[in-house]
Amino acid sequence: MQSAQPDQSAPQRLRQPITAPLDLRLRVPATSANLGPGYDCMGLALSWEDVIEVHAAPRQDPGAARLSVEITGQGAETLPTDASHLVIALVEKILAERGYALPDLQVWAHNTIPHSRGMGSSAAAVATAVVTASQLLPEGLTAEEKLQIGSRIEGHPDNYVPALLGGVALSWEDEGRFATVQLQPHPQLRTVLAVPDFEQSTETARDLLPTTVPHHEAARNSSRSALLVHALTADPSVLMQATEDSLHQEYRRSAFPASMELVDRLRGTGHAAVISGAGPSVLVLTGGDGAAQAAAELIGELPGETWNPAVLPISTTGATVEAHQR
Repeated sequence: MQSAQPDQSAPQRLRQPITAPLDLRLRVPATSANLGPGYDCMGLALSWEDVIEVHAAPRQDPGAARLSVEITGQGAETLPTDASHLVIALVEKILAERGYALPDLQVWAHNTIPHSRGMGSSAAAVATAVVTASQLLPEGLTAEEKLQIGSRIEGHPDNYVPALLGGVALSWEDEGRFATVQLQPHPQLRTVLAVPDFEQSTETARDLLPTTVPHHEAARNSSRSALLVHALTADPSVLMQATEDSLHQEYRRSAFPASMELVDRLRGTGHAAVISGAGPSVLVLTGGDGAAQAAAELIGELPGETWNPAVLPISTTGATVEAHQR
């Protein structure tokens, strides 16, 4: 889970208090976005989860909420444990937009999703905040409100929607509104994730993208992204062709040369490998357990950078409330 600035948009005294106590435990999955040609619109949820526990109580001090954050696992040494923690800051912002003040909060974040690896750790934090805010609000949030709020915070929904809903999602923006459809993955679809021991900034990767691309590259990418939907849902045998990208991976090669070298090696041996999100992790999409295991074994045998391969089922649940007590 990441960090952000707490909301200061309105005086606390003008906001209604949250009076009902809440004990909440959430599981939120990692995600992989883009999937090759599905840039900023396609993503899937992985069975690799953060677990977050939240205890909320009415404010003891009307002037300011009492806050505490305990973090174990990923980010335990670096993430903030005050109001700037991303989950708390976003919960406060969402509540304030609906006229409510942040209650006293205790948050325990058990983080397993690696940060800055292209695995959607920030999307998981946003999904956690949106679901937590919904549980705190007396009227809750509708499914549509959860979609719009989180997608707007993230800026694009490719990672956020799978973190929220699970599965494989195709999402888009139209005149400031976000929409999504859930794809039914083929029963033989498998994922293998190669996670490196180094990080990559999403901003750095995005800065390398050109402002325009040649028409023939855009046309080629359109055909591959359309084929990708077919490959994911109906025919994994065409995953190699369907995961060919013309929009972002080659332009970013200098940002993660080791990752692109791994993609090249895997694709050279017939495995449909792509950069996971903004990298540097590498995702392999396969049809069947045997192909997935073969890809994982190949990753584990490669010399050079340290890659940790994991064969991961697609998570079908998204951000899930495991325990809830008011």
